[in-house]
Amino acid sequence: MTDNARARKLADRIREIVAETLQRRIKDPRLGYVTITDTRVTGDLREATVFYTVYGDDEERAASAAALESAKGILRSTVGRETGVRFTPTLTFVADALPDNARTIDDLLAKAKAKDAEVREVSSGKTYAGDADPYRKAGEDEDAEGAENTDAASE
Repeated sequence: MTDNARARKLADRIREIVAETLQRRIKDPRLGYVTITDTRVTGDLREATVFYTVYGDDEERAASAAALESAKGILRSTVGRETGVRFTPTLTFVADALPDNARTIDDLLAKAKAKDAEVREVSSGKTYAGDADPYRKAGEDEDAEGAENTDAASE
């Protein structure tokens, strides 16, 4: 078993190598605006998962995924040559869900902001149901008890 620090260093190096190779060496016309966002390597350094995003619609994403799959051999040989590890990890490309999650969070925040504005509009000009200060003060307790005792004695 290897330590996690070595796996992290190898993952960072693989991310840099794959991104640079895609930019300079791979000339596939199907490859769109691909950004390598993250790379994770298993503890035994045998498998690497490369996360990527593609700028564009679903058709461009599918074309870029096919281009990455076809360039997998070149990318793996480049990774093996430049990292110098005994066993070159197999590369698996996974579309990163981060942009979709960010878009979902933005939509939820926009809905919450609209709901807050609606509540603020409805509550403008309204007053609270009770007194402004519903808590008893130390001096008021004695006055209230004295008034209750006086009322009880007069009956």
